[in-house]
Amino acid sequence: MTIAYVLNTYPQPSHSFIRREVRALEAQGTPILRLAMRRPTMPLVDAQDSEEEAQTEYVLEKGGAALLGAVLSRLLKTPGGWLSALRMAMRAGKRNPSGRMRHLIYFAEACYIADYCSRAGVSHIHSHFGTNSATVAMLTHAMGGPSYSFTVHGPEEFDAPGALSLGDKMANAAFTVAISSFGRSQLYRWVDHAHWPRLKVVHCGIDPAKFPTPDPVTEGAPRLVAIGRFSEQKGQLVLVEAMAQIVAQHPDAQLSLVGDGEMRPEIEATIKSHGLEGNITLTGWLSEEEVRAELARAQALVMPSFAEGLPMVIMEALAAGRPVIATYIAGIPELVQPGITGWLVPAGDAKAVAQAVDDLAKCDAETLTRMGNAGRARALDRHDVEKEAAKLAGHFARAKG
Repeated sequence: MTIAYVLNTYPQPSHSFIRREVRALEAQGTPILRLAMRRPTMPLVDAQDSEEEAQTEYVLEKGGAALLGAVLSRLLKTPGGWLSALRMAMRAGKRNPSGRMRHLIYFAEACYIADYCSRAGVSHIHSHFGTNSATVAMLTHAMGGPSYSFTVHGPEEFDAPGALSLGDKMANAAFTVAISSFGRSQLYRWVDHAHWPRLKVVHCGIDPAKFPTPDPVTEGAPRLVAIGRFSEQKGQLVLVEAMAQIVAQHPDAQLSLVGDGEMRPEIEATIKSHGLEGNITLTGWLSEEEVRAELARAQALVMPSFAEGLPMVIMEALAAGRPVIATYIAGIPELVQPGITGWLVPAGDAKAVAQAVDDLAKCDAETLTRMGNAGRARALDRHDVEKEAAKLAGHFARAKG
């Protein structure tokens, strides 16, 4: 059973969970074809991502002539399905701010992928995110291509389910995956109750072998790390505001901001305005090995997000034996348990973040290590990539009966 992963932009440094899932499936005997619309938009710092890029077929690089040829080919092969898919694309485009013209491009991409899957013997398509790639997968199926499924991560899908035609995508899919129980509860809202049994929970996975027994957490001035794209939803500006309060109580406190993105200039300006250049370091994107080294040096991960699905970095921090300070939103409380594996704070509340860090600073090394070990056990139990990939492979097999 060959599976085609249809993705928008792949690989990306912030989407390492897709790469881990693909490789775990292949290791368990499921052949995977990687089909992406675009090459990565950010520098690839991890060699494994570079390897993935080399194995990926990029649809838009085939050029307009190839896409037009695929459109005509599908019209001749399956005229009824072709027309049905075109109507579906126009309906979706009417709902979406990107408009019908953009959805005609998705339709052409779907024609190309339908022909490609036919030639390659693909039996099922899977996509990540309920956005463009899931649209392409749905249109491919509508014109006679393979069955499809997709994984919804959030928060983008939860912000605009109508504009994304999320209900239609779930109704036409063989199954839909949520990465947390919270995520599945949100999907329940946008599809008829009759479809609920086809909404599955498959957690994003981590490789336990990459997380050997960690060193104990040490005491001293707070040493924190935050990891993620520099964007509005991640809340880094609140964290900088919190650091101004933290440093007033703990002058030697240190924070590493790992990542990059469109908000970097604003974050740098805010750091400078508070005089925190000696307390906050911006590292840029790091490889997986470098991220694990940052976690090993830290006492805790801080995630001040405003909107999330269930962040991979929380799983990784817990697996590395580090407590987590995070906002109690979305699926985060399914992993971070107050007083057991970390602290939960209200989103957007810099004072609450600062108080949680002060509470951390008052804990002795034994307490912090105990919390880290509890979090590690929880993350490894719930997010082992081999177990989760096996669940997904089972759903793929059942999708074709």
